[in-house]
Amino acid sequence: MNRQAETFLNDETEFHLGFLPTEQSNPLTRLLEADFKTSTFAGIATLQKPDRDVLAVAKKVFASKLFENMVTDGFSRVQNGKRIVFSGCGATGRLSILLESMWREYFTTSKNAHYADCVASIMTGGDYALVKSVEAFEDYQNFGRRQVSDLGIGEGDMLVAITEGGETSSVIGTVKAAVNRGAKVYLVFNNPAELLREKLVRCREVIDDPRVSVVDLFCGPMALAGSTRMQATSSEQLVCGAFLEAIAAKLEGGLLPDFAGQFEQLLEHLESESMRKFMADYIDFEVAVYKKGGKLTYLANDYLLDIFTDTTERSPTFMLPAFRRNDDKLSPLPWAFVKNPLYPTRETWQHMLHRSVRCITWSANDYIAMDSPQRIVDSPPVIDSESLYKFEVGNEPAPERFKSPESGAVIIEVEGAAGNSELESSAASYRVLRTLKVVSGMTDSPLHLMNHMAIKLVLNTISTGTMVCLGRVAGNWMSWVAISNKKLIDRAIRLVAELSGSSYRESCLAIFDAADTLNSKEWENREKPSPVQLALKNLKS
Repeated sequence: MNRQAETFLNDETEFHLGFLPTEQSNPLTRLLEADFKTSTFAGIATLQKPDRDVLAVAKKVFASKLFENMVTDGFSRVQNGKRIVFSGCGATGRLSILLESMWREYFTTSKNAHYADCVASIMTGGDYALVKSVEAFEDYQNFGRRQVSDLGIGEGDMLVAITEGGETSSVIGTVKAAVNRGAKVYLVFNNPAELLREKLVRCREVIDDPRVSVVDLFCGPMALAGSTRMQATSSEQLVCGAFLEAIAAKLEGGLLPDFAGQFEQLLEHLESESMRKFMADYIDFEVAVYKKGGKLTYLANDYLLDIFTDTTERSPTFMLPAFRRNDDKLSPLPWAFVKNPLYPTRETWQHMLHRSVRCITWSANDYIAMDSPQRIVDSPPVIDSESLYKFEVGNEPAPERFKSPESGAVIIEVEGAAGNSELESSAASYRVLRTLKVVSGMTDSPLHLMNHMAIKLVLNTISTGTMVCLGRVAGNWMSWVAISNKKLIDRAIRLVAELSGSSYRESCLAIFDAADTLNSKEWENREKPSPVQLALKNLKS
């Protein structure tokens, strides 16, 4: 018996999350893999279906007293010089940073520039985790507590904690710390609140806390089973983005947009035959590049953070090589990368975040004080700002990205974005050049919410569709997935059980044995396969 498997089976049952709808297969997309084999166009039509469930939930939320109270609370905080802080982990951590950036971008050039610092964000693992996940950080409430303390959240501030499934430990830690420090707290998630409080003690503790206002955005299973970067994060981006837009409108004396109506128009635009053909054509292009061993580099100026989010999330979702630092010559190159050809890396970060980077520099003693696992105490992760800058996302030369004749660049143009005309001239080094234009068709607003929604939905469709075409999806399940935290371990076990017909216990043993086998091998300059694939192979044999 593998000791780690035994521990996970018997002592870590709070991370066995198959009962959550967000971890289950969506019947609307059960034939996703088969439909993409029929045609890319047909696959896109299937992939988009669950987005309508986001609209249905959003309509209810925007019409609710809860949303009205949330806007009122946020507005009063900002008016009184206090802060709204978003917290999240993984996809919702990247969303939290994006929401702060949207706010800062507008108010730094507004007549009310003094409001720019009234919105902040916490991402589990700090800004470094925007680029590369910090392994297992989400499993510990104390890390979230410490990040609340580091940011100095206190009396009169407001925390909006966002967790797709509602159960992420580090985000729950931010909730507990913030309420104890006197902040007003809203908890936003995408599973039935009653189910969460019934099954998980950590969820019950915060849902039942009278100091916490619960915003349940449950909209059903994801288009890709367990991939909460899809509809869960889309609904959270829509609602939390609208929350900020509403506050901005009140501060600036503008009219409150019809958020639900705008989102419905956006879905109709993206579901049109012309847009589906456009996305299908682009997916076929990207699939062809990867099949030939090529790499792609996305070039953008404005909206770079949105593109960053989708690109980095492909790594754990589909077991693709993660972004690589400039001092790392051993890891394989990422299939897709992101660069701003108009600025060096340090300026790119400032331009993208509209603030200085916010990274973590905790010492071994800090981790001891947080009752961290011994392996983290013995080897604290190096996730400070200088380490972040080693991911050269600016205009530094990157000959490795285009040395292959099959590699190329994709200029991503978003409606109304600045600097689009300068991007093409900066891409002369790339032999293959493509332009991806994202148009929302919506009337613009101070924080450009519908543009941000458009690029999220388009890139989610493209990146997921590309991976389906490349065989990294089985049915509507991720068949290549990393196991970098306990939630992903559970997801991998359930996937193996689903595809092999084995029990949860047998699949757990197979996953841990496969992980041990893969970890015992050298992967220098090679892509490491998913333990799911090896576990399935071993079970079949």
